[in-house]
Amino acid sequence: MKRLFKGNEAVAEAAIAAGCRCFFGYPITPQNEIPEYMSWRMSEVGGHFVQAESEVSAINMVYGAAGAGARAMTSSSSPGISLKQEGISYIAGAEVPCVIVNMMRAGPGLGGIQPAQSDYFQATKGGGHGDYRMLVYAPSSVQEAADLTYKAFFRADYYRNPVMILGDGMLGQMVEPAEIPPAADVSALPQKKWAACGNNGGVQRVINSIFMAPDTLEEHNAALTRKYEEMARSDVMSESYMTDDAEVVLVAYGIVARICKAAVDILRAEGVKAGLFRPITLFPFPYREIATLADGAAERFISVELSCGQMIEDVKLALYESGKRPQCGIYARTGGNVMRPEDVAEHVRSGRINKSWIK
Repeated sequence: MKRLFKGNEAVAEAAIAAGCRCFFGYPITPQNEIPEYMSWRMSEVGGHFVQAESEVSAINMVYGAAGAGARAMTSSSSPGISLKQEGISYIAGAEVPCVIVNMMRAGPGLGGIQPAQSDYFQATKGGGHGDYRMLVYAPSSVQEAADLTYKAFFRADYYRNPVMILGDGMLGQMVEPAEIPPAADVSALPQKKWAACGNNGGVQRVINSIFMAPDTLEEHNAALTRKYEEMARSDVMSESYMTDDAEVVLVAYGIVARICKAAVDILRAEGVKAGLFRPITLFPFPYREIATLADGAAERFISVELSCGQMIEDVKLALYESGKRPQCGIYARTGGNVMRPEDVAEHVRSGRINKSWIK
């Protein structure tokens, strides 16, 4: 049954349904409803909630709990995620599954608390040190935030890898009807034979991410890379809207994709053949799917984003790999400003091909 949820609350409730029983976090706007919700719901389901003394502490608590076999999660916003980066790299290197939620705010620095998408590079290119990757889901509705959070725990366990939910302040704060997926039977979840949960049957389990011998570390990196390559083969998610005959394709994710969908409707009513392509996974990025659109009627691609030109780099790479050379530009707002559908439609009508987000 559907209920009204804030996006942040839907993420928290879906995590509990997926079997999350350990949450560690630290307050920062605009994701504060997630730890607030977890602070009382965890006790109801026999879980554990800790408001850590810092973001650094929170991510390392996740490392410990998840390393012992628990389904664990943390959440934060932009500068808070920056503080967690060392721990995220350790977790990826140690092959420990967990879920990390980032409800982005405007930056750089402390910036502002309004919505933005300027953490794209941080999330998709490995914001911490070393060669590592995470599955990155970009929901565009409260329902999808719930569904992808639920899915994230299962994919994290499958790959033994952190998974990130990348939203923004608008998605976290908006209220929509959503149905939480059915609660997983925590007792029936597969046993994590690798977990460091004590000396079980005389087998000592140690989890770390340090390999002093260069050859050993290289072998480890090769194994991790094979895992990331499997993600790229198996976990790409995207959505197309009116792209079959589109001459202008808007590429957008998250809340901006919803704005662009309305812009497409406006333009179609005027006879403009516009369409929308929405990446749902930002890593792996749907390169092949965009390249396929370039083989069709599309003559112009516009990356629409709340950042100074980050996702456009992946859009351009997809078009380069297609062997085609359609026009590619950007329409963006930053600083917490959000474009309207009418603004996007007017940009398309103008015929401009912006090489920079600066007006």
